[in-house]
Amino acid sequence: MNEHDVHTDPGALTELTEAAAHQHTEVAPDGSAAGYKARRTLRIRVEIQRQIRRRRTQLVLGFLVLLPFILALSFEIGQSDPNRRSGGFVDLATASGINFVVLTLFVSGSFLLPMIVALFFGDTIASEASWSSLKYLLAAPIPRHRLLRQKAIASGLLSFFALALLPAVALAVGVIWYGAGEVVSPTGEAAPFADGVLGMGLAVCYIAINLFWVAGLALFLSVSTDAPLGAVGGTVLVSIVSQILDQIQPLEDLRNYLPTHYSMAWADLLSTDVDWSEMTRGTFSALVYGGIFTLLAARQFKNKDITS
Repeated sequence: MNEHDVHTDPGALTELTEAAAHQHTEVAPDGSAAGYKARRTLRIRVEIQRQIRRRRTQLVLGFLVLLPFILALSFEIGQSDPNRRSGGFVDLATASGINFVVLTLFVSGSFLLPMIVALFFGDTIASEASWSSLKYLLAAPIPRHRLLRQKAIASGLLSFFALALLPAVALAVGVIWYGAGEVVSPTGEAAPFADGVLGMGLAVCYIAINLFWVAGLALFLSVSTDAPLGAVGGTVLVSIVSQILDQIQPLEDLRNYLPTHYSMAWADLLSTDVDWSEMTRGTFSALVYGGIFTLLAARQFKNKDITS
């Protein structure tokens, strides 16, 4: 049908209009618009790019790169003995590059690393709600379960990258300052440099798994509030309280059920004969707590009112 037919035949114009209307209102059997595929919405790559462009992500990663230099400088100012072969984590920090990595993980494991994981997970949904952009994302439309999953995966990848970035920079700084010597444990045992690198790699993996409970709790609080600071701060507060309770001796075996009780179990990797029992318990505890909090987050987000 050409333009002349449309102008000379009113019926042709009506037919063309109806065809166009039918084309625009065509829907798939499930009720969605023709061509719509949920799996194409909010891709991981796009979400990670959005997160990396945020100032808070850049500041966090920048600080993690800077921290090993600050620690190394503090030891230089303090004139630490680089040949020390006995003592605790701090005393042995300058014995080798690997020992410097051990110290970096030791001083950051109680507060900094949980805070970073809490930041990435606690801010992910709550920030969208505070900006009033959450309802527009869901109206795109992005299915709720996919939105939560994609954001959780992106937060997990960023968290693991941050957890790996700190010891990687610390290893480079440590080798430059203190050499690629043996890793010395507080018990006096020594292991080759290669074994130390492998041990620190396993330690990072364990720390990432152990902090799964932090990620799950932060995600749950993130979908429960529109205040990102509340979600992040609440998670960090729970972590601090758990660590305080873990120091109370009269609680005895009850401390084993605290989510932070096994947070330093990775130190067993410094021994020549590694005892895996503490890390096994810590892994199980983190997976149970993290799984429960994640399921609660999914349930809460499914029923969350995003219209206000």
